[in-house]
Amino acid sequence: MSTRLHTVRSLRLPIAQCALAVLACTGVSNVSAQSLTIGSHNVAVADPTVPRPPTTPCVVPLYTNASFDNPSGPTPINYTPPAGCPGPWEKVVLTIDTSMVGTNQFDRTGSIWLGGAILYFGTTQEPSVAPPSATTWHIEKDVTDYSALFTASQAGHSDFVNYVEGPYDGKLSGSAALYFYPLANDGNRGRNGDNGGHGILQPRPDLVLSMNSNPANGTYALNTTADQYTATYTSLPRNIERAYLEVYAQSQSNDEIWYSCNPNDQGTLSFFGCNNTAFRETEISIDGQPAGVAPVYPWIYTGGTGNPGLWEPTPGVQTLSFVPYRVDLTPFAGTLDDGKTHSISMSVFNANQYFSVAGNLLLYLDHGSKQVRGAVISNSLAAVPTPRVVENLTTDASNNVTGGNITVTSNRKFAIVGVVATSHGVVQTEVAQKIAFSNSQDYTLPANSEGENIVQTTTVDSTTTRTDGHKTVVLRERHSYPLKLNLGYFEQADGSYQQYTDVKEQGYRQSASVFPGYFLGAEATVDNTFDGNNTYNWNAAGQFTGATDTYSHQDYRYRDSFDECYSRKISSKDNALTGWVDGAACWMGSNNLSWRDRFSQYASSVYGATVQLLP
Repeated sequence: MSTRLHTVRSLRLPIAQCALAVLACTGVSNVSAQSLTIGSHNVAVADPTVPRPPTTPCVVPLYTNASFDNPSGPTPINYTPPAGCPGPWEKVVLTIDTSMVGTNQFDRTGSIWLGGAILYFGTTQEPSVAPPSATTWHIEKDVTDYSALFTASQAGHSDFVNYVEGPYDGKLSGSAALYFYPLANDGNRGRNGDNGGHGILQPRPDLVLSMNSNPANGTYALNTTADQYTATYTSLPRNIERAYLEVYAQSQSNDEIWYSCNPNDQGTLSFFGCNNTAFRETEISIDGQPAGVAPVYPWIYTGGTGNPGLWEPTPGVQTLSFVPYRVDLTPFAGTLDDGKTHSISMSVFNANQYFSVAGNLLLYLDHGSKQVRGAVISNSLAAVPTPRVVENLTTDASNNVTGGNITVTSNRKFAIVGVVATSHGVVQTEVAQKIAFSNSQDYTLPANSEGENIVQTTTVDSTTTRTDGHKTVVLRERHSYPLKLNLGYFEQADGSYQQYTDVKEQGYRQSASVFPGYFLGAEATVDNTFDGNNTYNWNAAGQFTGATDTYSHQDYRYRDSFDECYSRKISSKDNALTGWVDGAACWMGSNNLSWRDRFSQYASSVYGATVQLLP
């Protein structure tokens, strides 16, 4: 799935809508994430919008101008498929417009659900524009992979929760809608046969199943390593050929800034006082058997690190809309096809109260067979990781830490192989992964300081090999999550002091390449990086005297082997937008994206299941 964000408008300094020129004859879109205004304090991000097909969409509102303040319960959604745009659809795009009016409010968590499945999960911007103007932001998410959900009427709900009380006067409201784009009439044949000369459909899941037993439920809290979020399926189809689990694991409460947590013997050392080391990982199991691993992304919310001034006007990477990690469960397809009851469970290793989790099970069926049989041939995945903790600290005569560092590392290497006997022959799938994690916390700071310097890296290298008869297709993917973050307080000789957050780098990097044995391959990469700083100042009497050294940058880049490219870098200072550069990383300095997502279309067609990167 892919997610893009862009600002709709600023009521203080107007921001024009993004310009999107669609050339129907070539399918090329000259995309700009948004039209920006120098000096604006409203939300500004570098992410591109979803490139749209040239067909006219049908729009189905999910909720309109809903208030999320002091809620008595979730906002209900009653969905009916668009009569004017019967499926299949070229694309389905979810749009969310949100507004915060007020001077002060916490960042809040929001989610949108339909038929029990989660469509959106993210957090809100804290107020950055003074009332009566509003802080506003707009989210777009490609939800075409959920098309199976949209073919029938569904009940759903929106779970934005905001409390207006005391000094927290920020009021939250918003609207959401689905845009259904009919197939493009370009003379191509569709995936499911001749669609009347319409466009090519990428392979899409035949079923989208929630992990919630009750469709009215929302996310689930995991407080400890032992806690499990379990879905029990009693009547799965018996012709499943592929299976994937979309995983969300959002850190909350004690776990919010988990990358600063310490081993339990050093619990008071952490800048935020949390335990269980600075390592977290999501474990997936099927019927108690280890089935997959999902890394935890270090999302930082707009009140994050105790320094909300840093995240205006640009929030951190994916702060407003999380990207789920997709775990390939295809080696277990034969197991799920046996007609028995099966359970899929999710847990977070080292959870320390707590992680908010959710998941969607995506199933691809063999349309040529009512019964598919198969089995797991081998599985070398251990149930839990074995992280290594090294404490290299210096202390004074009172045993107070004066310097040194704590490092926790985890390295996993495993392969899972399964086979299924389908209507088109025996298919073998091997999922092989190497997962490397490292988090270092350095406490060597200037005198009269308290804090830590954090350097974290997470990399996941995946190779999925699918052999169908004499045809072999190899999908290689890499996810990389770098984080370099300095946090602390510094006291001056006169008794005044500063609280600082210096983000050297927060990144989301993803690459994918597909190599069919009989043809040339294709590849694509995305790199989304944030850096910034903010320092709060107090005088010796403890009075707040303002902020200094406030700036931020976001740099978003996409490129693939079909000459599609997008780049935008935006900059701010003192919480106002100062400039941007478009297309610098692209040929001739020009952004160029296709509404067809050419890499995804090609890779998915040769691989047989969705292969999609941002954007």
